[in-house]
Amino acid sequence: MKLVVVAAGKLRGPERTLCDEYFARTRRYVACDEREVRNAEDLGAAIPSGAVIVVLEPGGDAITSTELSKRVERWSSRAKGIVAFVVGGAEGIPRDLVTRADARLSLSTLTLPHRLARVVLAEQIYRAMTILRGEPYARE
Repeated sequence: MKLVVVAAGKLRGPERTLCDEYFARTRRYVACDEREVRNAEDLGAAIPSGAVIVVLEPGGDAITSTELSKRVERWSSRAKGIVAFVVGGAEGIPRDLVTRADARLSLSTLTLPHRLARVVLAEQIYRAMTILRGEPYARE
């Protein structure tokens, strides 16, 4: 299993620190990579070939952390075992990329700034790994 977060824009400051912390924790369990691109139009090119594509957008499925862990496990059993989570910038994700995505997820019904959404995603990916391992972090 390999997880990749593909995101528009560069994180700095506390958001960067938090993402780095959660990605480091996640790497204890699985390969985890982050790819930052300059703008939303470049997102598609940064997705690894053969990856299951999961886009984050407001109209996506609203699921629990436990359901996310089950889906990550299921997605990672497909093809090359790579799951790519795509986070757009302020303009969102280009329609053609949303159309070719394997899944659409919503992190919240609230509007989140894209930088904060990436932090929430990083934490949820780590939480999913702890759920799959039966560890106490999640308390699910």
